[in-house]
Amino acid sequence: MSSLPAITNNVELIQQLKDYEIIRSQSVAIAMVNTDRRFYAPLNPYVNAPQNIGYGATISAPYMHAFAMEYLRNRMIPGCHVLDIGSGSGYLTACFWRFIQAQKKSDKTKVIGIEHNPALVEISRRNLDADDPEMLKSGTLIIVEGDGRKGYPQFAPYTAIHVGAAAAVTPQALLDQLAKGGRMIIPVGPEGGEQQMTQYDKRHDGTIRETAVMSHVLKIDSIHLSTITGNK
Repeated sequence: MSSLPAITNNVELIQQLKDYEIIRSQSVAIAMVNTDRRFYAPLNPYVNAPQNIGYGATISAPYMHAFAMEYLRNRMIPGCHVLDIGSGSGYLTACFWRFIQAQKKSDKTKVIGIEHNPALVEISRRNLDADDPEMLKSGTLIIVEGDGRKGYPQFAPYTAIHVGAAAAVTPQALLDQLAKGGRMIIPVGPEGGEQQMTQYDKRHDGTIRETAVMSHVLKIDSIHLSTITGNK
């Protein structure tokens, strides 16, 4: 496959993700179009690859954020609680918030981004304010500092949990904080070893269904990107 033209703005980026069927729903596309990555990835916001955001951290590639949106969208409804672990520069947390707000504004909605690095916590808050001050001002999007492996019990249970960093084993605290009928996605595997994106669905009787999400490869901008297919 030949190289595609360089992406120069957020609208073009989201259209590319739609063209490759990584984004499959209009509601996800709208939330991501309205959340311009230039506020959250200042170096190369529209490159479909991870980007450095400082302090040894990266913002994931756009296709991975699109994947997370698509797999969690049915669990993100007005009034729900969503937990974004390893929220970094704040981008995906903002996408989650906009996705829910587009359905209906509700004071009961809580979208929590948790980040262990205090410097990134402050940077993400500045990014969110630069994008739209109403997000933090509303009290329905909250950025906190903490150990994401322990979750954030204050607003549990969560109907949707996204974990950006791999864990050698899935933290039990996160499964405990997952609401009945809720879904969590998390990469599981040893650091530096093979990792598998894993989906956990909590049934209404409290039992957990674990699904290994299979991957295939697309080539975008001459970069082989792992994209995800599996149960929705």
